[in-house]
Amino acid sequence: MQYAIDSPPGEEFSEPRALAELAREAEQAGWDGFFIWDHMVLGPSNHVLDPWVGLAAVAMVTTRIRIGTVVTPIPRRRPWKLARETATLDRLSNGRLTLGVGIGLGAKEWDDLGEETSQKARGEMLDEALQVLTGLWSGEPFSFAGKYYHVKNAQFLPTPIQPHIPIWVGGFWPKKAPMRRAARYDGVFPLFDVWQEPQKMERFREAVAFVRAQQPAAQPFDILAIGNTRDTQDIETVRAYQEAGANWWMEAVDPWSFGWQDNGPWPVEAMRQRVRLGPPRVE
Repeated sequence: MQYAIDSPPGEEFSEPRALAELAREAEQAGWDGFFIWDHMVLGPSNHVLDPWVGLAAVAMVTTRIRIGTVVTPIPRRRPWKLARETATLDRLSNGRLTLGVGIGLGAKEWDDLGEETSQKARGEMLDEALQVLTGLWSGEPFSFAGKYYHVKNAQFLPTPIQPHIPIWVGGFWPKKAPMRRAARYDGVFPLFDVWQEPQKMERFREAVAFVRAQQPAAQPFDILAIGNTRDTQDIETVRAYQEAGANWWMEAVDPWSFGWQDNGPWPVEAMRQRVRLGPPRVE
């Protein structure tokens, strides 16, 4: 089991130096990864950090932990621009980047900004964009002709340090399309529309079984579980997800996990303190 911080890049952490300091503390406290959300708009706040600039700052002050996004809604990004950004960041971090992807949610980041509103179309765009990304990461001459994206004889150098930047696919279970997509890549981040832990656990097991059944053969694959242990270090919850198949625990240090209700400053110090306490390791 590996353990990561899942942090929103908003309010105080919309400042790259503050986000980088949080990541540095996470590495010192023994966490294995530091991941941030990829948003244009975040809750009621207009203070939001660009993920690639923020992660570049993180890469410069850490040496060991994996870094990345959970998740980047690729349909609102040009895949060739994202290919350049991610390859550069992988080199800057000495091969520590993981890219989480999805189709995105919320009217404010789609309808209000003139982006594609159809989730079906965004799923098709995501599938094409992932082919473009992996093709351009190869460093070989690459062409692609799809419904949404076209590339003609492009060669992107330098390549990422990793032979293949890991791709984690996020999606809400019981929707099956994102789970089928995840089975073709390197990991899955199953999300749910329920809050009660017993129901979440049941759906988590269902999602894991479905994804495993879609894979053509046994292969290295990451399965993410997210939750909040805070200062209670709820080992048994983490252990239950591990027994259900998870090999990454994502500790959510978003303000909502600390009782924030959009009616005051973020509980930043409580978020920092949870990071400093270190991961809820299962022995």
